[in-house]
Amino acid sequence: MFHSTLRAIASGAALRAIALSLSIIFLITTNPALAATSKVLPVNPPSFEGKIGITYQESTPDFPAPIKAPGKAPNVLLVLLDDVGFGQASTFGGPVDTPNLTLLAEKGLRYNQFHTTALCSPTRAALLTGRNHHSVGTGVVAELASGFPGYTTILPKSAATVAEVLRQNGYNTAAFGKWHNTPDYETSAVGPFDRWPTGLGFEYFYGFLGGDTNQWSPALVENTKRVAPPTNNPDYHLTPDLVNHAISWIHSQQSIAPDKPFFTYLATGATHAPHHAPKAWIDKYQGKFDQGWDKLREETFARQKQLGVIPANAQLTPRPKELPAWDSLSPDDQKIYAHEMEVFAGFLAHTDHEVGRLIDAIDQIGELDNTLIFYIVGDNGASAEGGLAGSVNELKVFNKVPESREQLLASLNDLGSPKTFNHYHAAWAWAGTTPFQWTKQIASHFGGTRNPLIIAWGDKIKDQGGLRSQFHHVIDITPTIFEAAGITAPTQVNGVKQQKIEGTSLVYTFDDPEADSKHETQYFEMFGNRAIYDDGWIAAARHPRLPWQGTINADFEKDPWELYNIEEDFSEANNLASENPEKLEKLQKLFLSEARKHKVLPLDDRVSERFDVQSRPSPATGRTTFTYYSGGVSIPEGSAPSLKNRSFSITADVEIPESGAEGVLLTQGGRFAGWGFFLEDSKPTYVYNFANSERYIIQSPEKLAPGKSTIKFNFDYDGGGVGAGGIGKLFINDQQVAEGRIEKTLPYRLALNETFDVGRDTGTPIVETYQVPFAFTGNLQKVTLNLK
Repeated sequence: MFHSTLRAIASGAALRAIALSLSIIFLITTNPALAATSKVLPVNPPSFEGKIGITYQESTPDFPAPIKAPGKAPNVLLVLLDDVGFGQASTFGGPVDTPNLTLLAEKGLRYNQFHTTALCSPTRAALLTGRNHHSVGTGVVAELASGFPGYTTILPKSAATVAEVLRQNGYNTAAFGKWHNTPDYETSAVGPFDRWPTGLGFEYFYGFLGGDTNQWSPALVENTKRVAPPTNNPDYHLTPDLVNHAISWIHSQQSIAPDKPFFTYLATGATHAPHHAPKAWIDKYQGKFDQGWDKLREETFARQKQLGVIPANAQLTPRPKELPAWDSLSPDDQKIYAHEMEVFAGFLAHTDHEVGRLIDAIDQIGELDNTLIFYIVGDNGASAEGGLAGSVNELKVFNKVPESREQLLASLNDLGSPKTFNHYHAAWAWAGTTPFQWTKQIASHFGGTRNPLIIAWGDKIKDQGGLRSQFHHVIDITPTIFEAAGITAPTQVNGVKQQKIEGTSLVYTFDDPEADSKHETQYFEMFGNRAIYDDGWIAAARHPRLPWQGTINADFEKDPWELYNIEEDFSEANNLASENPEKLEKLQKLFLSEARKHKVLPLDDRVSERFDVQSRPSPATGRTTFTYYSGGVSIPEGSAPSLKNRSFSITADVEIPESGAEGVLLTQGGRFAGWGFFLEDSKPTYVYNFANSERYIIQSPEKLAPGKSTIKFNFDYDGGGVGAGGIGKLFINDQQVAEGRIEKTLPYRLALNETFDVGRDTGTPIVETYQVPFAFTGNLQKVTLNLK
């Protein structure tokens, strides 16, 4: 450093060099732990220290030294499960066996006042940046983005991810599983890719970009390329695949650079719907939930007290009036709903087993004691989005398509299998958040935001098996990693000034169970459900829309506010609003102040309308004509043209060999909803799959003759609102050959993980008469889509 300063003086940069030297000396003397890394990233390369002569014989080389992580910086493993409630894992008193989570808890610390944001994308954005979710534009999930600063779902360059900071401080970084932090209109093959995982600090990514995926046939991405999922493999399941890739990456990284720490982020698709699990794991829970959700909640509450993960004076909050009592149900309903929970339990137990495999693999290479592990059990509370019956197809819920008891009974034995896209009854989610009120989406109450956290770090954790009850939030994980690794939070990254880290490191809790919480204030907001925590008190306002409902046009001004002293009332059981109106008013004003500060406003409770992909930027926005060619890449719904609630036509120019042809021309969605235009035995065919309940098939009686032909499907929409039907007509070389009525269509969302495909089907089949990929066997010259 001082040699560099002397050279700078000689070249006329004396003042800048002296100032830099003094600032570095000041940092070293005042806080040595924070002086190890630069506040400006990337670090400028060191000046050349060799010698340049006329020839190499007269010269001395000097390579720039590679960036190294701070001395003794640990590996970091960050595990995030999806849609798991506070009271579901056995480690925290729940009914589902999670032995690997328990084993880790016995070697580390359990946190029983750790909080998330109540929804997927927002929690992940806060987790990876150390800032509140609205502060980084992610007030809602990527599929519901809107054009307000807190809701664009665009992570700003001013909030570099923990992965980017670690990478530029000498770590190798990789992410596996669910991402859900790229705007859905930027997830196609044209990007842009700077907001994909590999553009945000992860050197390697293997997983899926959206909110959920079919565990048997996932929409996989490797780095920036979509990869075909395995087809017709009965032994495949996504979670083991993710863990296998994570183990392989860690093995490679440690084999090549054993002195270089790794950061591995494993975010499973489990246990978000669809609840897909191997049958053997589901069978382990047969009959375990016949007592119902009311009794299960009481059993969980008793176990939680026995384990000490809730205080002895905690109270069990009552069932909301919107959920039925178990004893009020018919025997058939009880049979259906009990099995829904068995499937979920198998899914969670299977997931914990797979996480255990990853931890074992790290142990086997001798790196477990040198790995800082965060195991976050859920990105929000348990999901009540299955509604008041559960579902064999979640897309029915999103599109307000009812399911009958007969349909549920008929599919009962298929739950968890590739034949369903299933979810459980909302009351199981409520039971899964024991002892708290409410569930996922309800950010006003801890049922939506309180999740178990385990931290383990070899012998760095002295109080192994200890409990920590300081109030903390998901924004605290990034600063915890920085402090543990000896890394300074940068003030500038890649030329962009950084927003202040809003989280508080948890390191102070490692050695002091009685330390006062350093995270003193925290707002919560989701779909208008809102709360504000401040120094042991919390004020909460639940908006009346329920998690399984669409927009209800409720008045925010009429939302009643509640007040809880959680220093004395762990579960928010005793509303003190009427007893302490001054305190409530003070907290209400604080919420509004925090809301303005963090870009929470305007409050927005709309859901169905925001699913409309035409309401935000997209490669398809403003276009009415689209031309595609054979072998075209898969396009996610957020980037594809929307055929919902409108008339359209599809025209395909094909050449048929003498032997005939079959296969997909154009398709979107799959087994659980969608449409397909294809040839079956050389016959042009259009199929509309209405949420796997009804299929409308319009097929030509005539085969295409060998040679060139133009085939066309035309749909005339009835109009008069969303989800209406219409008339479909098929043409061969301008001659109509078939006509049929499509009685109803899906109004809001066609697919959650399946794509818009040309010349083949990359997901599940639209109709069971073919197997994917059902690639077109003729010559598909082009397909033109016209929207009307």
